[in-house]
Amino acid sequence: MSHFTTIKTQIKDLEAFKSACTEMGLPVLEKAQAQGFYDNRLRAEYVIQLKGPYDIAIHKQPDGSFGFTADLYDGHVEKEVGQNYGKLLQLYAVHKAMKKARKKGHLVTRQQKSDGAIKLVSRSATGCLAQCRAS
Repeated sequence: MSHFTTIKTQIKDLEAFKSACTEMGLPVLEKAQAQGFYDNRLRAEYVIQLKGPYDIAIHKQPDGSFGFTADLYDGHVEKEVGQNYGKLLQLYAVHKAMKKARKKGHLVTRQQKSDGAIKLVSRSATGCLAQCRAS
């Protein structure tokens, strides 16, 4: 019996997603097998190799976004990437926003809040230089 569950996500920037995984210390393997309960394995385009007994398979969906498939049994995946992949998706959003802002020439700073939230502050590079000269 398979325990694998798939959710569709809005992951569209694979580079930003891989950066988020790297920050969490989670290797992303290409064309690999994700481990599930007992001997259940699932072949995928990408696999996030977790530290616990299960992995996360990543499949490209017809609309270009990616779906996550993992064995959610006993909370092993949740312990590493958060409930409903929350920590991982939060970091993906941070990396994607920072990448987009930098591409537009903005300087981005990041602050970790005590409640787990991440605050991003984006300033235009020219505005910051003008401020720096004034002080």
